[in-house]
Amino acid sequence: MENYLEINKKSWNAKVEPHLKSDFYFVDEFLKGRTSLNSIELELLGDIKGKSILHLQCHFGQDSISLSRMGANVNGIDLSDKAIDTARELAQKCSTDTEFICSDVYNLPNVLDQKFDIVYTSYGTIGWLPDLEKWAGIINHFLKPEGKFIMAEFHPVVWMFDDDFTKVAYHYFNEKPIVETYEGTYADQSAPIVQEYVMWNHSLAEVLDNLIKKDLQLNVFREIDWSPYPCFRHVEEFETGKWRIPQFGNKIPLVYALIAQKK
Repeated sequence: MENYLEINKKSWNAKVEPHLKSDFYFVDEFLKGRTSLNSIELELLGDIKGKSILHLQCHFGQDSISLSRMGANVNGIDLSDKAIDTARELAQKCSTDTEFICSDVYNLPNVLDQKFDIVYTSYGTIGWLPDLEKWAGIINHFLKPEGKFIMAEFHPVVWMFDDDFTKVAYHYFNEKPIVETYEGTYADQSAPIVQEYVMWNHSLAEVLDNLIKKDLQLNVFREIDWSPYPCFRHVEEFETGKWRIPQFGNKIPLVYALIAQKK
């Protein structure tokens, strides 16, 4: 899939406008001060005032701006040029000094020369990357000594199922690229867009082993039986801001989160 970046950039560019209009991203409330960060990642982040943070795959920058509002010095990066243009507009409206760069993750060392206290990424990011060894190397490259990588991500068990969660349809392990066409978007199922995309499933072992190989020591690892987002079909909100798949209840993990520190 040599052209996966081109395919996925087109897909994410198409998502920007419907996402801005969706309740999922609550842009009006965000501009008035509501954070986009959830309790899962806030607990891992702790006090970040004065910290330098590199936010990988930031979409149109709500988390990046939220981190800036907490007192951090933040650089957000994303493949989508439309998303980055929107992120810059949002940062200006929010009066933050958040910096944004349009780049794919693997090319970032060629366009950014800086080291960070924290590298951060969250929710639906690594599935767009084919090579997690290279990904972990990028994280190591941008971290200062003793710097921390903080990540919250959907659990790979979730990606095994079909969209209606009626059967196991995909491999747990990274067997091959998943090339599909999707109508609508996770933020708005009725959005009038049809997109082709290329993704990869990554097992927990693939994630953790590659971080360890690149001299990142796992300090915290958690599996969580709910999602902070209603981005899957047929989910139920069992507590405010917490969703589960009804037929599974609390029997499977929907999210995992970790802190890994550069040795």
